Amino acid sequence: MFSFLMAKEECISQRNKTEHSSILRNRKNIPTSLKTSQAPFTSVSKDKISQTAGHSSEDDNQSSNGSSAQLFTRRHGESPVKVLLLLVVGLSFSTRLYKITEPPHVCWDETHFGKMGSYYINRTFFFDVHPPLGKMLIGLAGYMTGYDGTFPFIKPGDKYEQHNYWGMRGFCAVLGSFLPIFAYLILLELSQSHTAAFISAILLIFDTGCITISQYILLDPILMFFIMAAVLSMVKFNQQRYRPFTASWWFWLVLTGVNLAGAFGVKFVGLFVILLVGLNTIWDLWRLLGDLSLSLVNSRIFIILLIVLMSDVRGSTILLVFFLAGGRCKALPGSSCWTHPASTLPLRYNICSALCCFEQKVGMIVECRVIIANLINYDMMMSHTLFEWSLLFCLASGPGDGFFSSAFQSRLMGNNLYNASMPEYLAYGSTITVKNLRIAGGYLHSHWHLYPEGVGSRQQQVTAYSHKDYNNLWLVHRQDDNNSQSGSPDLVRHGDIIRLEHKETTRNLHSHLHEAPLTKKHFQVTGYGINGTGDTNDLWQLEVCGGRKGDLVKVLRSKVRFLHRATGCVLYSSGKTLPKWGWEQVEVTCSPYLKETPSSQWNIEDHINPKLPNISLSVLKPHFLEILLESHIVMIRGNSGLKPKDNEMNSKPWHWPINYQGLRFSGVNETEYRVYLLGNPVVWWLNLASLGLYLIMVAVASITIQRGFSLGPKRIEQSQVLMRGGGLLLLGWLLHYAPFYTMGRVLYYHHYFPAMLFSSMLTGITVDILLNSADLLLQPPYSDWMQRVGQMVLLLSVLYSFYLFHPLSYGMTGPLAHEPGSTMAGLKWMDSWEF
Repeated sequence: MFSFLMAKEECISQRNKTEHSSILRNRKNIPTSLKTSQAPFTSVSKDKISQTAGHSSEDDNQSSNGSSAQLFTRRHGESPVKVLLLLVVGLSFSTRLYKITEPPHVCWDETHFGKMGSYYINRTFFFDVHPPLGKMLIGLAGYMTGYDGTFPFIKPGDKYEQHNYWGMRGFCAVLGSFLPIFAYLILLELSQSHTAAFISAILLIFDTGCITISQYILLDPILMFFIMAAVLSMVKFNQQRYRPFTASWWFWLVLTGVNLAGAFGVKFVGLFVILLVGLNTIWDLWRLLGDLSLSLVNSRIFIILLIVLMSDVRGSTILLVFFLAGGRCKALPGSSCWTHPASTLPLRYNICSALCCFEQKVGMIVECRVIIANLINYDMMMSHTLFEWSLLFCLASGPGDGFFSSAFQSRLMGNNLYNASMPEYLAYGSTITVKNLRIAGGYLHSHWHLYPEGVGSRQQQVTAYSHKDYNNLWLVHRQDDNNSQSGSPDLVRHGDIIRLEHKETTRNLHSHLHEAPLTKKHFQVTGYGINGTGDTNDLWQLEVCGGRKGDLVKVLRSKVRFLHRATGCVLYSSGKTLPKWGWEQVEVTCSPYLKETPSSQWNIEDHINPKLPNISLSVLKPHFLEILLESHIVMIRGNSGLKPKDNEMNSKPWHWPINYQGLRFSGVNETEYRVYLLGNPVVWWLNLASLGLYLIMVAVASITIQRGFSLGPKRIEQSQVLMRGGGLLLLGWLLHYAPFYTMGRVLYYHHYFPAMLFSSMLTGITVDILLNSADLLLQPPYSDWMQRVGQMVLLLSVLYSFYLFHPLSYGMTGPLAHEPGSTMAGLKWMDSWEF
């Protein structure tokens, strides 16, 4: 540590000697255009710009926005920023909080996320396919506003009555109210245009879809809040690149990581915004690598720094502490700092010393980008911390226990395995439950329902079921009798031939050569016989994995397999979800492939035999890392296996940008209070048109620059905004939209809303630059008039369409849209709309 401080002191002394010359050099070498531009996802050729900028152009003498009294000005000014921002804030909060308590009953997925908020208040463990942060915040909001966690949230339409639900709805609405505000601030940074920022904010403020999805107890407004906050923090941090290690620099850097962790902690799709920030970082690093003003030696040092720091959190922490302590150097390469005795120090100390002197040549961007790259790792660690809080907070047994392993369940208070005691070794005559060892594999289960006609043999269904249930119980019998012994029961051993009888239906576990329902290369497993009487296809040989003949079967700890005597196959949980006739439970088959896998391995969980002594199972409690890994795997598999609800329409990704089909939140007939999630058609179709228009404008700008046409400063600035700011937003839209085409799970309309935020911001930039290009067609003042008319037409169109469609968000009763006298009469512009 003393040697490290010596290196730092030497660097500081070098900084003091070269401070004055360094400042002059920085002022000279940093281009003005770079100071105002954002992370360039589409770079503009420097030599082309310098070439075109030197030519004369009519643009040089033209005003970009007319009179200084005009509402939409292109330049920063305190008054316009404050006035427009206050207007955006007022409109956003008023549209989201209006009628927040209506309707006073459960709407759509409030039945899930409101219930999960109640679980957190009651400290009850549950299973969900999403990470915990969103539900934790919903529960906290309810608790802080007086909700006691007692409302059951059974089904949509249930009346809240005296229960205090407005706090949870209000919390989501407040977060949703920040989305237009964040959009305004992001566009202000990316485009330096109040017009573009205000257009984007107006599109989001008066979008009926954004209003609806923000007014209910859902994860979506929380997710979108963190996504937009992360993007805003990133672009704000980009503005601090030439003022490193100041208070504002650290503030936006840390806030970026916090918001990334928040997005990922609400839903796994938060990974997309993490990827966006990561690509932004990689692009800047790639651009630096191509900077020929940097020597090859410096580039090598930079790459070594990047690899070491990104692979070692402790190394990053040393670097962070070093800069927080004020360790910066303005020494030139080749000065005494490069031959400092610190070269004999341990690697990370030497790195700090080298980086201190390396800063002047490479620039502060290097340190910024190295740290922000590590910050992406830190936000993942923060996300894991959220899981830890969630798992440590919910200690009581709940409805999701059965999705997890027996060892996981043993830590939940109230679970039958918590501090439980049962016979240690399996015996004949015992009542047991058999759990598959694959994650979320489920319990061996049967019920009275038969396989349908045409699905193998029409015998009783055998499935794997994730919940604890009476139909999970089986009796263990010898192969030739089912009579219990009067004395101490015999223990089951490795290699024994047994018969499993379903306790509720008295049918035996059975297999034959009919193909399985879904896994066609496997054999069907059924329940057969009556009162334990069946045939030779009911016999199974029990094997302890890794065991030898005569080994006993330990409850919970032994991994066992069941080999079918007649066919030679092994009992197997495929993980595939059966159709409605199978109650969407997991398929159980008999696999002819005998390789040991978790899907073919089982353990005995519950074991009831009053003739045997019991032992404590407290030794089975797992470590936290095991719990964390299992919870993630179960959530991911559960998410990918989601199926549509009854009478609910799912949608396809191509439906979303065209606003093809909405989603019914509440009510069906004319006597009910109806709420329908559907985007404002003018806003959504304008966004769609702007995507195509943006690509055309970028292509024209790129060809113009590449061909060396003369451009004035105004056109160069617009081209940079299009390619850099617009490129960032287009990438954000693609990352939050395109991956859904590859997903096999059920998809809904509301999945598009994060991408819609980026699309609306891109529309703000595109429309603003398009209107500002009116001077290419008309001379002032006609071009200014055309620009103002275009802005007013856009604003009035959005406001009028909001006026027409606002009942979809705020609720409506009475006749349906196709009936006379309806408030929505004549507004069903697409047959697929269902209001």
